[in-house]
Amino acid sequence: MPRFSSIKGVRVVAIAALIFWVACCIFALQRYFNFYPTYVAFDQGIFNQVFWNTMHGRLFESSLSSTESINVLVDGEAPTVFYRRLGQHFTPALLLWVPYYALVRSPAGLSVLQITLITAAGFVLYALARHYHPPRLSVFITISYYCANAVIAPTLANFHDLSQLPLYLFTAFLALEKRVWWLFWVMIGLTLLVREDTGIVLFGIGLYFILSRRHWRVGAIVCALSVGYIVLVTNVVMPLFSEDISRRFMVEQFGHFIDNQEASTVEVLWAIASQPGKLLANLFTPLDRTINYVLGQWLPLAFVPALSPSAWVMIAFPLTKTLMRQDPTALSLHLRYALTLVPGLFYGAILWWAKHPLQFQPRIQNFWKVCMGLALVLTLTSNPNRALSIVIPDSFQPWVYAPPAEQWNHAQAVRQLMGRIPDDASVSATSYLIAHLSNRRSAVRYPELRIQEDDRQVRLVDFVIMDFWYPRLFQRAFDDERQTLQGMEEILGAWLGTGEYGMVGFRSGTVLLEKGAESNPDVLERWERFRQTLTPAE
Repeated sequence: MPRFSSIKGVRVVAIAALIFWVACCIFALQRYFNFYPTYVAFDQGIFNQVFWNTMHGRLFESSLSSTESINVLVDGEAPTVFYRRLGQHFTPALLLWVPYYALVRSPAGLSVLQITLITAAGFVLYALARHYHPPRLSVFITISYYCANAVIAPTLANFHDLSQLPLYLFTAFLALEKRVWWLFWVMIGLTLLVREDTGIVLFGIGLYFILSRRHWRVGAIVCALSVGYIVLVTNVVMPLFSEDISRRFMVEQFGHFIDNQEASTVEVLWAIASQPGKLLANLFTPLDRTINYVLGQWLPLAFVPALSPSAWVMIAFPLTKTLMRQDPTALSLHLRYALTLVPGLFYGAILWWAKHPLQFQPRIQNFWKVCMGLALVLTLTSNPNRALSIVIPDSFQPWVYAPPAEQWNHAQAVRQLMGRIPDDASVSATSYLIAHLSNRRSAVRYPELRIQEDDRQVRLVDFVIMDFWYPRLFQRAFDDERQTLQGMEEILGAWLGTGEYGMVGFRSGTVLLEKGAESNPDVLERWERFRQTLTPAE
């Protein structure tokens, strides 16, 4: 076997990282600038507005996040501009990236930040692998990371806080191996600050240190910190900002374990522990999706994590949390939650190979290459988070595809309408438009029209912008899009009927309404002609 030098290893990893970064930037940014719909597109607007407000001294405030609060969804209150998102998710680690945001001031910049964080984690992973292994094996492990569905798909998703997790944890593992304790504890602290529930990931890691007896005292401290932090933040700190953690998130995710419409994390944990039968049932059903999810996580590493006791211990708790959730999308490798297993799986694989170095034979290497290639092909053909919709149809039967030229022309028309909305105006917009309008104090998601301003007065928003073009395109293949389109048409008619809003702009299936304005007759005529094309296809 030809010699594989350290310099060549670094070069190969650098090339793979560059390809990963460039490709992800191209696909994520073209989707953003084409206003292409994707799952949780609304989150890009929430995070952008959180950064924008924080940059202006209003820490973690977001009217967009307020539209998803229990006060609005259940109590019927108007969203507020001064709502602090810390009541929904406690994410102080985001403060690290405020100086970067001050330079870019754009949701697109957040996508680049996310891609850069996950790409950088690959370099740290290579250094971690090199602590144990020769360059060739270390390169295999790192390339597996860049080919993994659980890495690529969440990277191509809209910006999310968990994109920080691989970088912090790989750095923590490397610091531990090098005995750089101050860096290890800094990374552990940052991991806790990523989200209120990342302590679950750390608990599994601490448990590994205890059971392996490598650093049992360190493991005990990590476990204690994780549990203490979760209990303190979710039961004391977050309720200071809102009741969302107890009245919404605990009920939405784990309501099948509790009887009440409100529960703390401690109450949920007790309910789960006292119902072992229900817990086991949730862990293994639906069995096919559970198996596919786990196999998808193992595939790029040639299924080595399945053989690694270390990997099993480290992922046990985040995997259990994922399997227990009653969210039907939880077992999706395309969502950000899939990233919570990645650090433990890859560190576990590194540790397994350290005990079985002789297994790294040409036959195994060839099999591993096939696994990496298959993982990459399955990821790309699944069109993760619709980032590849510029080249891959959203549906083959029936055929649903918007050619690049059509996407670009539509995006240009939308931008022209958005240009008519003043920067200081309040606005309501459909989900995948809102991110582009989130650099402002007052913004809500359609169909919300009300907003409580800083003077505590509730007003109707100044402008409403609604995109009918994509729902009309998707309705042939997706029932939920057909229902969305019908609802949008009915709501728009009702708003125009009240006379509080006038239609002042219409381009490429996108409507612009202004409060207190008279509808433009030419605009209304064009809208009526377009509306005749909204009848669902049979």
